Amino acid sequence: MTKYPQLLILSYSLGPIQVLVMHLGALLPFWTGLSWNALLYGIVLYLVRMLAITGIYHRLIIHKSYQTSAIIKWVGCFIASSSGQMGPSWWKGHHQNHHNNSDQLDDSHSPNLPNTGIKGFIWSQGGWLLVGNSWPDRLPADVEADWGLKLIDRFHFVPLILLGAISYGIGGLEFLGAFFLSTTILFHGVATVNSLSHLWGQQPFDSKDQSRNNWFVALITLGEGWHNLHHAFQWSARHGFSIQDGKIVYLPDPTYWFILLLEKLNLASNVKLPSEAALLEASSIKPEKLLVKT
Repeated sequence: MTKYPQLLILSYSLGPIQVLVMHLGALLPFWTGLSWNALLYGIVLYLVRMLAITGIYHRLIIHKSYQTSAIIKWVGCFIASSSGQMGPSWWKGHHQNHHNNSDQLDDSHSPNLPNTGIKGFIWSQGGWLLVGNSWPDRLPADVEADWGLKLIDRFHFVPLILLGAISYGIGGLEFLGAFFLSTTILFHGVATVNSLSHLWGQQPFDSKDQSRNNWFVALITLGEGWHNLHHAFQWSARHGFSIQDGKIVYLPDPTYWFILLLEKLNLASNVKLPSEAALLEASSIKPEKLLVKT
């Protein structure tokens, strides 16, 4: 593992602390209650930040499935970091490790190895963050070379604290409680991609691991649950593909719709998609095997 400077160690050490504080804060609504306005506020915070994680952190910064301006990257990463899930360098460092070692012993958060069953689920759902291996082996050079992304990464806790302060300013303890609850649910929503999408679902594509298309995870993560496709075509801007009876099936993918909106507004370009021929070739059930012999 890379030897990190003290400032970075201090910054990254706040990650597990943030997770614990958010979970404790999620108990606040049991005391304050939640009005319809506070509930709606929490839902909006969930959706906006989930989209920033899926559309900016994941598909743009990590997998470069489309291109956009530095301003879009910075604003998107600032919003994503307000989820309390660290910054872009930390995120990409861990995620690259996951893809390079998916469902192997060196995978940071596989639910299948080294633990299985309920232990594996708890590990992949967030337990791995609370122990020593929450540090990425190395930081991505492209993110580190961007001064804006690097600044957001080192001060990833600032947007989270700022959003908490804004929430309190809007509606006092009730809206602060909605912020805590929304952030905690968001954390576990994102984590289901690591856990449920490597345990249950369909495997229409030959991804060489246990990644699966899980409709429930896709629903709560705005399309990230079509995880088997993602592992087969990591660079694809759209995850919502499957194969049924030898034909391509297009699945709902709100994050991809967001990318298309950016493209329509001339804010995104070079949106990458696999061809239908490539999708069929990657099928775990080859078309010729679907033919009925007479």
